[in-house]
This record gives sequence, structure tokens and C-alpha cells, in this order.
Amino acid sequence: MFRKLLVAALATSLSLAGAFSVAAQEAAKVGIVVKIGGIPWFNAMEAGIKERGQELGVDAFMVGPTSADPALQVRAIEDLIAQGVKVIGVVPNDAKVLEPVLTKAKERGIIVITHESPGQKGADWDFELASSTGFGEAHGKLLAEKMGGKGEYAVFVGSLTVPLHNAWADAAIAYIKKNYPEMTLVGDRYGVAEDVDESRSTALDLISAHPNLKGFLAFGSQGPIGAGRAIEERRKVGEIFVLGPFSPGQGQKLVKSDAISGGFMWNPKQAGEVFVTLADKLMKGEEIKDGEEIEGLGVIHPDFENRNIIVDQLVPINKDTVADLAAMGL
Repeated sequence: MFRKLLVAALATSLSLAGAFSVAAQEAAKVGIVVKIGGIPWFNAMEAGIKERGQELGVDAFMVGPTSADPALQVRAIEDLIAQGVKVIGVVPNDAKVLEPVLTKAKERGIIVITHESPGQKGADWDFELASSTGFGEAHGKLLAEKMGGKGEYAVFVGSLTVPLHNAWADAAIAYIKKNYPEMTLVGDRYGVAEDVDESRSTALDLISAHPNLKGFLAFGSQGPIGAGRAIEERRKVGEIFVLGPFSPGQGQKLVKSDAISGGFMWNPKQAGEVFVTLADKLMKGEEIKDGEEIEGLGVIHPDFENRNIIVDQLVPINKDTVADLAAMGL
């Protein structure tokens, strides 16, 4: 009888342990909401999320809205909260619109990590693979070199409410204004660079309206593609220069034809990996420390007040590099 009771107790204990193990696995889900699904930049990020998740044994997945609409991101985050995920990652389309729902997630005990949104309210940490000033100035300098330091140029951003894109634009415009006084900004900036068709049509309109336009600085992965197609259509290759971050696989033909003159990027697949690496670290209760080395980020020096981890890992995109970057699936 004692042996039967012992076996029964052991079986119950193992059953409960298994149940707790399953519950723990379910609680370890990491959902990452990006700006828009189905475009090469975020396809590469998704590959990084999945691969790193498998390496660490974390159930990590990406949610890609059908358009770059902040309301769709809010809806996706609400759904992840309802699912009871342990960590929510976000690449925001509108930092301010997301504040309430991210705050709600934190109140439910969910860890929140953002990317491309330094100082995001409602986030535990934001990480960047490029500093806003360094990234913006690098593009501004390259555009000035291509334009010979003279002429009119236009600036595209993902939207007027994406903090990081606008910080890049601010840095680029300030750098050009200080160092190249003969370059003139057309208008202010246009929030079309996450939509290839809107980027193309806006570029076509600007080319028609400004005969002396010599450059497009497009922040947002679809901006250089759309503007590059526009100058091909108008046969302005070599006369108007297009620069900005974009997916090499999507843009390599335009680079080879000189419709896109180049730009800089960071590796979106690496960003996907970092999302999962940080999620795993924070789920384990580990603290972020100054001077520590984190895979994908290197040695970090966090801004603890604003909850930012920013490193500079710029990758140039040009005729010499674009094929190899595209071959990496970027």
C-alpha cells in the first residue's frame, strides 16, 4: 500500500511539474510588432527573430501589420497582451500613439522592448544599432558629396511621428546647413518612406515642381526604392541622387543602375536577434549593466535615465557591397 501511495504521489508530482513546465514555456512567449509586414527589411528581421528564438529555446514570433498604420500596431499589441506573452517588442510607427498601450502592457507585468524609438515612453528598454546623429550625418555628408555641395534636395521619413526617422533627418539637415550653405531643402519633409508607391509618386511630383532638384534623402526602407524608380522614369539618373537606408536585396538593381547612389544601414536580421537576446536576458531577471558585452550589440554603455542602448554599427550600401548584403538575405 505504501509503495502504491508513493508511486501515485510521484506520478502526481511529475504531472504537476510537467504542467508547470508547460505553463512556464507558454509564459515565455515573445511577440514582436514591426511597422509593416511583407517587405524585405522586416522579412530579414523576422528571420533573425526565429533563428535566435530557436537558439535560446524562446517562443519568439513577429507580427507584421498590413500597413504602416499606428492603429494596427495598437491592435496587435492589445492582442499580445490578451495572449499573455511575457515580452512585447515593437518597432513603432507612432511613438506617442503607442504610449498608452505599452503602459498597459507594463502594468500587466509584460516586459516591453522597442527599436527605432529612443526614449520611448512605456518601454523598459529601447535599443539602436546606430546613433541618430551619426546615422543622419553620414547620409547628409554622402548626399552633399554626390551633389557637389550645391542644389536643392528633398527629405522623406517613415512618417512625421516616427521619432528616430525625424532625428536622422534633423541631424542630416543640420549637418548640410552648417557645412554646405549652397544646398537648399525643398519644403520640410514628407512622411512617405514606408510606402514605395507614395515615395515614387511624391518624388515624381517634386521633380516636376522643382527643376533644380538634385537629391533625395529618404529615411524609411521604401523611400530610396520609390525615389529611385521615379528618377529612372524621368531619366534623371546621374542628375538626381537618391540616398538612404533600404533592403539591399530589394534595391540592388537600382544601385547597379545608379538610380540609387547609396546609403547606410544596420542589419535588420541582427536587430531581430537582439530583440530576442534582450528578451531572454530580461525574462531571466538579469540586469542591463554598463560595460557588459551583449551578443549583437557588443560592449554597451546604456543611458539608464532614458532607457536607451545605442551602438554604432553602420554598414555602407553601394555598388561594392550591395550584392554581398543581398546574398545574406538582407
